[in-house]
Amino acid sequence: MRIALVSDIHGNLAALEAVAADIRRRGVDRVVNLGDNLSGPLLPRQTASFLMASGWLHLAGNHDRQLLAMPNAAGTTLSDEYAHAQLSAVEFDWLRTLPPSVRLDDEVFLCHGTPTSDCEYFLESVEAGRVRLSSPAEIAGRLAGERSSIVACGHTHVPRAVGTPSGQLIVNPGSVGLPAYSDDDPLPHVVETGSTDARYAIIERTPGGWNVQHIALPYDHKSMAALANQRNRPDWEHALLTGYAK
Repeated sequence: MRIALVSDIHGNLAALEAVAADIRRRGVDRVVNLGDNLSGPLLPRQTASFLMASGWLHLAGNHDRQLLAMPNAAGTTLSDEYAHAQLSAVEFDWLRTLPPSVRLDDEVFLCHGTPTSDCEYFLESVEAGRVRLSSPAEIAGRLAGERSSIVACGHTHVPRAVGTPSGQLIVNPGSVGLPAYSDDDPLPHVVETGSTDARYAIIERTPGGWNVQHIALPYDHKSMAALANQRNRPDWEHALLTGYAK
């Protein structure tokens, strides 16, 4: 079984289209989208249309939940506000159908953040204004008893594949649409990949276990950065042009 994992598209249609074309070229059995689909100053409505027609399995991320709860959602951002203003009832109805987590079978569990929270970092911890790889004990606590042999998550935009002492594998495919950002929760920090590429991953079940392939894919990031500039979002423009948070 070959499964493509995508996550954190954030309304970046150009990156999404490039990733979808690459997935078709490589061939997989199914595509799973781990959430945070539309929030951002780019093309939320058009991105929703693409995803609704894709036939992929979609999850909700924290920003998808916040869009549905506006204007009273805790943690709402300028990106949420822009996306919310662009969406119609059709897109909101679709967002309401998205589950926060899915168990594909006895081996594969899918979530956006962690098994118990859509806004908790799984494989990273905040320290000195940046994120570091979490310790085995920190990761074990966030597993919260989940025993699947492979757990897929998103949320932090950092591509990783981390093994646990119990033999489980936790995979974050990285972000399709946003390679860097700054945040104040739980403490002020930045997340940076240093690359303008769109990211996704392919996991493959083999007789010897699960193989993970992380893919960094060039796309027309300058067009999306120009769009962020038009929307008066210099933070997004800088992130899309450099892979670093401004």
